[in-house]
Amino acid sequence: MIRQYELVERVRAYDPTADEDILNRAYVYSLKCHGSQLRASGDPYFAHPVEVAGLLTQMKLDAASIVTGLLHDTVEDTNATLEDIERLFGSEIARLVDGVTKLSRIELQSDQTKQAENFRKLVLAMSEDIRVLLVKLADRLHNMRTLHYLKNPDKRRRIARETLDIYAPLAERIGIQRWKDELEDLSFAELNPEARDSILTQLARLRTEGEGRVERVVEALRQTLRDQGLPNATVSGREKSVYSIWRKLEHKSISFEQLSDIMAFRVIVDSTEACYQALGIIHARYPVIPNRFKDYISTAKPNGYRSLHTGVIGPDRQRIEVQIRTLDMHEVAELGVAAHWAYKQDQQRTETREYRWMRELLDILEHAQRPEEFLEHTKLELFQDQVFCFTPKGDLISLPRGATPVDFAYAVHSQVGDTCVGSKINGRMLPLRTQLQNGDLVEIVTSKSQTPSPAWERFVVTGKAKARIRRFLRTQQRTQYIQLGRALLQKNFHREGYDFSDKSLEGVLKIFQAASTDDLFANVGAAIQSAHEVFNAVFPGHKPQVDREDKDKAVLSAARAKPKGKGKDQPLQIRGLIPGMAVHHARCCHPLPGDRIVGIVTTGKGVTIHTIDCETLESFHDSPERWIDVAWDNGSGHPENHVGRIALVVANEPGSLGSLSTVIGKNHGNITNIKITNRHQDYFELLIDVDVKDAKHLTNIIAALRATPVINSADRARGR
Repeated sequence: MIRQYELVERVRAYDPTADEDILNRAYVYSLKCHGSQLRASGDPYFAHPVEVAGLLTQMKLDAASIVTGLLHDTVEDTNATLEDIERLFGSEIARLVDGVTKLSRIELQSDQTKQAENFRKLVLAMSEDIRVLLVKLADRLHNMRTLHYLKNPDKRRRIARETLDIYAPLAERIGIQRWKDELEDLSFAELNPEARDSILTQLARLRTEGEGRVERVVEALRQTLRDQGLPNATVSGREKSVYSIWRKLEHKSISFEQLSDIMAFRVIVDSTEACYQALGIIHARYPVIPNRFKDYISTAKPNGYRSLHTGVIGPDRQRIEVQIRTLDMHEVAELGVAAHWAYKQDQQRTETREYRWMRELLDILEHAQRPEEFLEHTKLELFQDQVFCFTPKGDLISLPRGATPVDFAYAVHSQVGDTCVGSKINGRMLPLRTQLQNGDLVEIVTSKSQTPSPAWERFVVTGKAKARIRRFLRTQQRTQYIQLGRALLQKNFHREGYDFSDKSLEGVLKIFQAASTDDLFANVGAAIQSAHEVFNAVFPGHKPQVDREDKDKAVLSAARAKPKGKGKDQPLQIRGLIPGMAVHHARCCHPLPGDRIVGIVTTGKGVTIHTIDCETLESFHDSPERWIDVAWDNGSGHPENHVGRIALVVANEPGSLGSLSTVIGKNHGNITNIKITNRHQDYFELLIDVDVKDAKHLTNIIAALRATPVINSADRARGR
C-alpha cells in the first residue's frame, strides 16, 4: 500500500505547485472513515482508495483528482456525507466525489436498472468534468485487478461484462490505451479463460520459435531509417493485447497463424514531416501489404489519437505493422485526455465538450425512455469499429461500422435526421439503408414535411438514431391511443344515453392516477383501463338500460353485421398500418382488405383487427366493451401488401414445390414463409404465408393452386 508521504511525493514530482496540505488531510480522512472495513481479499478497505489515487498519479492528474480518488468511496461506504466533504475539502472536490459515487442507496427495480441508473449519473457528471470519468476508470481498474477475490462467480462475470461493454470502450474513447488494454484483458480472463489461455500459449510458442526476431526487426528498421536521413528515429516492438488478438480472430474468422499484425513496431520521430518521410522510406524498402495503410495524422481518431499505420513484409520476410508518430502524438496515444491536462490554476482545463461522442451520449440520455434503453443505446454508441465520412463542407463525421446515411444525418444534427428523405453518397443518389464506407462524401436531402420512418429502426446502428426514432414513435403512438380512447369513451357514453365532454372526466382523474384527460384517454386506448370502468366511475349510480346478457348479444350481433353505409354510425376507418402504431393485425386469422372485420381492444397494443369469423372472438364474448365496429377504407385502394396464410397438401414428388411457387408467382403473389407441419411418404402438409393485395387476390391464388395437379388441397388457414 502506498504510504502518505509517497503519494504526496508522486504528485509533487510532476506538479510542484500541488496543495500538499489537502492531499495529507484527504489521506488521513479516508483512512479514518474506512476504519476497520475489509475488502473481499482480506486487506484493509483503505488500500483500495489509495491504489486508485496511485493510478491517477501515473496519469499525472491534478491534486483535486488525487483527493477525489482517496475520497471516492467515503460517501457510499461510510457515514461521511457530501456536506462533510464540501465543508472539509471544498465544493469542487465534493462535486467530483458526487459524480463518482454510485446510486447504491436508491432502491431500484433490478440489477440491470441499477447499472443503467449508475451509468446515467456518470455520463451527466463527466459531461461537466472529465476528471469524474478518469477517477471512475481508475476505480474500476483496481476493482478488476482484485476481482478474483470475489467468491460469487455470477457477480464476477457481471462485473467483467459491464467492464468490457462500458468502461473499456470509455477508456478507449478518451485515449487511455494502457488502461483500456488492461481492462479488456482482465475481463477476458474472467469471461473466457480457456480462449485467453489458448492465445497466451500460442504467443509463448511464437516467442520461442522466433527468439531474437523482434530485436532483429527493430535493428533493421532503425538502420534503414538512419541510412535514409532519420538518425534520431527510435524504434520499439510490442505484442498486440490478448483480447485484441481474440477479437480479430472472431471478426475475421481466421486462424491464429493467419494474423499479420500480432507484433506492432513503433517508430517515433521529431516532427509531423518526419512521420511522412519515415513512411516513404519504409514503403520504398519493404513490400507494402494492400489495404493496410491508415493515416490518422491528417484524420485523427475522435479521441485525439494521431499516427500513421502501415503493413509491410518486413525483415525476415515477416508481415508486420508499423506505427509512425511524433513524441507528442505518442504521449496522447498513451495517456489520452490526461496528456493535455492543465495543472496550473490559471490555465484552461480540457473541456469535455470537445468530445463529440460525449454530446452524443447526452443526446441519447435526453431521448431514451427507460434506463435500460439508455444503456443499450450507449453500448451501441461506444462499442463498435468506426468509419470516417465527410459532409459537403468537409467536416469529419465518425460513425460505427455499418452506419447508414440516416445515422450520418442524426450525427450531423437531430433535426437533419428527423427530416431526411434521401442521400447523395459521393455524388450519387443511393438508398438510405446503404452502408457507408471510409472516406465517403455524404450529402443529406431533407424535407420539412418528412418525419422519422419506423422502418429506419431496422437498419440504423447508432444509439442516437435509435433513441430519436423510438422517441418519435412513442409520441405518435400516444397520439393514436388518445384518439382511440376518446372514441371508446364517446361510444360508451352515447350507448348509455349521456352526452360526452372532457370536463365530465376531470373528477375521476385521481381515481385512475391520470394527470390530465389526455392521459386518461391514452390509458383507455392502450387498454390499461376500460371505457366501461371510466364510465362507472363518472356515474357510479347509473343502472344499465338493458340487461347485461342482452347487451352482450346486441354488441356481438352488431360486430358480426355487415358494415353499413356512411352516416353517424360509420365504423372506424383503417387506412394503413404502421409498426408501432395503435392498430394491429391478428396473427390468428390474418385479416385482409375485403374481409369483414372487427376490432378488439388489447392490453398494451391498442386495437387488434380480427376477421368476423375468427374463432378467437369467442373468448371476448363476456367483454362487450372491448369490441369496436371497424371496416376497411374502400377509398385507399390498399396499395400495400398484406399477409395471407394458405394451408396446403402437396404431393411428395420431384418438382412439387417448384410448381407451387410458379403458380403463386404467376398470380402476382410473393411467398414470405413456408412451414412443413406434417411429413408423409406420399404428401407434405404445408403452411405458406403469401404477400397479397386483398382477400380477392388470395382467393384467386387458392383457386389457381387447386387447379394444379401436384396440389391435393388448398384452403385459407384459420387460427394457426
